[in-house]
Parts: sequence; structure tokens; C-alpha cells
Amino acid sequence: MLLISSLQNPKIKFLHQLKEKSRLRKKEQKFVIEGKREIFLAIHGGYQLLQIYYCPTIISNEDVSAIIDNTSSSIDIFEITTEIYQKLSHRSTTEGILAIAKSKEASLDNLDLDNKNPLILVAESPEKPGNIGALLRTADAAKVDAVLIANPRTDLYNPNIIRSSVGCVFTNNIAMGSTAEIIAYLNHKNIAIYGAALQSSENYYTQDYTKPTAIVVGTEDKGLTDEWLYNTSQNIKIPMSGVIDSMNVSVAAGILIFEAKRQRDFVV
Repeated sequence: MLLISSLQNPKIKFLHQLKEKSRLRKKEQKFVIEGKREIFLAIHGGYQLLQIYYCPTIISNEDVSAIIDNTSSSIDIFEITTEIYQKLSHRSTTEGILAIAKSKEASLDNLDLDNKNPLILVAESPEKPGNIGALLRTADAAKVDAVLIANPRTDLYNPNIIRSSVGCVFTNNIAMGSTAEIIAYLNHKNIAIYGAALQSSENYYTQDYTKPTAIVVGTEDKGLTDEWLYNTSQNIKIPMSGVIDSMNVSVAAGILIFEAKRQRDFVV
């Protein structure tokens, strides 16, 4: 275990750049995790930790040891000063620990669907990390079989996604691809596609989601693109009684996904 006390240390500079730069994360196939819960979830999600940086004035040695004991490979461990941790920390509330982990390739080719009757959440072109994080929390709460992100605009390992998802980026089965690739994948698997849209739509609660199902949500400002609208099994809408005709994408996804869960639980 080594002590690092300088902000100019090359490891600290690299860690800071890894947090800030998506291009570097993709090139190095590494990313930064902050917080005990998130690190534990990453470990249980099969992610390989490479390095741990901790501040002993904030986190106890026992807590650090508990994390290390849960890993199956050797990890480089560094003690850092409070000044360095505050420079690196992304949160206003501190937990005193960060880790560098190896990224996973979130491709459709690597997607493992064990369930013969899957329930899948698809998000087209989500951009705001907060929305992506909320979608992943919803998916985790419903225990969907997969989350597919079509035409991604944001790096999956963006620190804001990890934070806003409270680590659910590690608990979900996630794959990314173009809209065309994901539509082809769903069609190949004979999975019905229900697109959240106003055009040619039926009320969401009138549909049967007990068979293999993908629920697709678009962006809040533009909704789903024509490519999705022309390839859905059925477009669905949430009846709304107020003045506006849209709601936060994660809220809408939650309503639709949990209706599918309700139907499936009733059938069981």
C-alpha cells in the first residue's frame, strides 16, 4: 500500500482525466467508480477492479478491507490525502474511496438473455446522464431482462450516470447499438416491440405484455424517430389529464414497465 500526497502524481492526474474524458475511458477501457455501494455493486456485477484509492480520514481500513476481500483478483491500493480526495470526488457527500475498473463491451453480440420470455427496456438516444441513471434504476427495480440503448449519445461509464443510477449501471444487463441493429435483434428474437408514442397509439394498459416484450421510449423533446415508429408491433400511450402531453422519460418508462410486470405477475 502506497501513500500519494501530491496532486501532481501521474496516477492522480490519470485518474482525474479518466473521470473527465470519455475518449480516454474508451481508449483505455477503464473508468472510475466512486463510493462504497457503487464499488460493491460493480464487484457483484462481475467488473474487475484494477486500483483503489482511499482517504483514511474519511473511510475506515475495515471498510476498505471488506471491499478488497470481495474481489477475486489482486488490486493496487493507494492511500491518498484529504486534499487529493476532495479534488477527485464528484459528490458533495464524501465516502472516501474511489476505484478504477475495467470496462465491459456492451454490445448486442455479448448480450445474454437467459429468460425465454424476456421483458426489455429500450431507450433511444438518451443524452442526459440523470435520465439514463433514472432509467437504469427503474430497470433494476423491475428486474427487466435487459436494457438496450439505441444510438447512444453519452458514455455509459460517465461518472454522472454511475452516480444518478446509484450503481444500477452495474446491476443491469446492458447493450448498445444503432436503432437498426436493435430492431433487427428484437425481430430476430421474435420480441414484440411497443413504442411509447402518440402516433397511431393505443392506451398502454390495453396491450398484452405477457409474451416476449420490448418497451421503447424516446427523448422527451422529440420522442421516437420514424425508424422506430414504423417498426413497432404497436405504439402505446399513457392517457394524461393535464395541459401538457409528455412527462419525464424515466417516469413514463416506469409506468409502462411496471404495467408489464403487473400482467406477468398476475399470469404467474
